[in-house]
Amino acid sequence: MSDYSISKVSSNDKRSNQLIDQLLLGEGIRRDKNLDYTCAMFDEDFNVVATGSCYGNTLRCLAVSSEHQGEGLMNQVMSHLTEVQFSQGNSHIFLYTKSSAARFFSDLGFYEIVRIEGKVVFMENKRSGFKDYIDRLGTNKKEGDNVAAIVMNANPFTLGHLTLVEKAATENDMVHLFIVSEDVSLIPFSVRKRLILEGTSHLTNICYHDSGPYIISNATFPSYFQKDDNAVIESHALLDLGIFIKISESLGINRRYVGEEPTSLVTALYNDIMKERLPQAGIECIIIPRKEAAGAPISASTVRTLIKEGDFSHLSNFLPETTLRFFQSEEAQPIIQKIKEADQVIHY
Repeated sequence: MSDYSISKVSSNDKRSNQLIDQLLLGEGIRRDKNLDYTCAMFDEDFNVVATGSCYGNTLRCLAVSSEHQGEGLMNQVMSHLTEVQFSQGNSHIFLYTKSSAARFFSDLGFYEIVRIEGKVVFMENKRSGFKDYIDRLGTNKKEGDNVAAIVMNANPFTLGHLTLVEKAATENDMVHLFIVSEDVSLIPFSVRKRLILEGTSHLTNICYHDSGPYIISNATFPSYFQKDDNAVIESHALLDLGIFIKISESLGINRRYVGEEPTSLVTALYNDIMKERLPQAGIECIIIPRKEAAGAPISASTVRTLIKEGDFSHLSNFLPETTLRFFQSEEAQPIIQKIKEADQVIHY
């Protein structure tokens, strides 16, 4: 054991990264595209015998060489990554793993949040973390025959989003609106939330929730143990819906509203899975036609494209007054610059 050493691997360490990739592939794992810290355990000949990575407060790409399994190396990798997380101020840590490996991580102090059998298990290091989250949501339970939910990133909040919320508010006693609080969008969460609140302030039956760490976007869902992109989308959708169904039970939600998706292949596939699975849990899935402007569907991607191209004259066709006013303000200038400098502003 004393012959092994563990250390951070920088992105420019080509040899170590090649060895990590070889180890991962040998264990049936692809390097995830979202990583911000990677470590490796080396033997006395500087071969990589174990590895693990982080992205935000999640652990990913955990693997031990088949030749060294049973030596307790993963315990050391997990201890190292946990220390890294704590040093960054993250005490609440999550991981995704194959169903077959969940028991091992249970022995290391991780607790199952939701399982999609044969695909993925989502785990956390707090025994009652998800239960406490559900209990907090339950304090906002509202009675009614029809209680709806919307999950929204709103990057930014458009007339399409507004139409969806207004329709749900008109057709239901209460609408629980979950704002994706994961801060990986071009527009920061604090701004996205504010624009949603301002844009829907005329509606009186909306209950707003930050999504917290349990509802994440497809952009950061781990792909490393999925065979292809469609498998990633399906696994994310099933896991997300598993969490949403538990939330719905706590809040008495019996409907979910989503917008029709004519432009994003990812969201369209997600909607198809939702339409099939939610009714099985007693939740009606209502997909409404996308609002159009100038003969084209309104989407946040279109708005970001117009901003990137500096075409502000047409924004009023796509944005409510509150969002438009923000992008005309001095406060929005750093965000506008960030969008203009982004390589990709369209989500497929």
